Amino acid sequence: MNKDLELLIAAVREAGRAIADMRRYGVTVSVKDNQDVLTQADLLANQILKARLQDAFPEDGWLSEESVDDAARLQCRRTWVVDPIDGTREYIAGIPEYAVSVAVVEDGVSLLACVFNPETNEMFAAARGEGACLNGKPVQCKQHCTQPLSLLASRSEYKRGEWQRFQHQHIKVVGSIAYKLALVAAGFADATFSLGPKNEWDIAAGVLLVGEAGGVVTDKSMQSFVFNQKNTRVNGIIASSNLSRHDVLTLIAS
Repeated sequence: MNKDLELLIAAVREAGRAIADMRRYGVTVSVKDNQDVLTQADLLANQILKARLQDAFPEDGWLSEESVDDAARLQCRRTWVVDPIDGTREYIAGIPEYAVSVAVVEDGVSLLACVFNPETNEMFAAARGEGACLNGKPVQCKQHCTQPLSLLASRSEYKRGEWQRFQHQHIKVVGSIAYKLALVAAGFADATFSLGPKNEWDIAAGVLLVGEAGGVVTDKSMQSFVFNQKNTRVNGIIASSNLSRHDVLTLIAS
């Protein structure tokens, strides 16, 4: 296995175990200026990941949801793109659908990625050109397309009624977008999509997982992602198996 990926997996697993342990004993919850929730665990995971990865790769840039952004990353060829806990609301509620999500990008493209769900012990990992795996075993996006489509929906979007027009499909509500992307990569669903804006740290790891598993992933304008941008917001995301891509796009356009 790629040595850098081994180090990444170890760091992500350490962070994941630490936050899973913390949740069992209770965490302090606060609200950010943008109304997103924040816990001690988000900060702990960020601290662990930054210590392990920046110590090993001091020349790399750092972009994390839980770190003050440093514009110096824009001058770095490689940058770590980190969401210490994707699905913080699920984490707080004890719903096992949150994940630690980390990718390293070079020249705007994800090279290595890990998405780890500590509650289910699912470690999804990928290296560009080397495929994707789940707990060390190779995985692929679904190799057949069935009707109705199997879709993974955002819990918050579903509650707001944004998936009402897709009710004739087989919809499963899942928290973290990083985890949903990983599940699509491993063949557990045909597709997932979120048509509202996301942040780079939400998706950088999942984009590589889906791509390395033989799937297709773009923003909602069908453009490929370029990471480590000054503006970290992206124009939605549509991820699917190759075989279901046409049906998914037709569904969204309907």
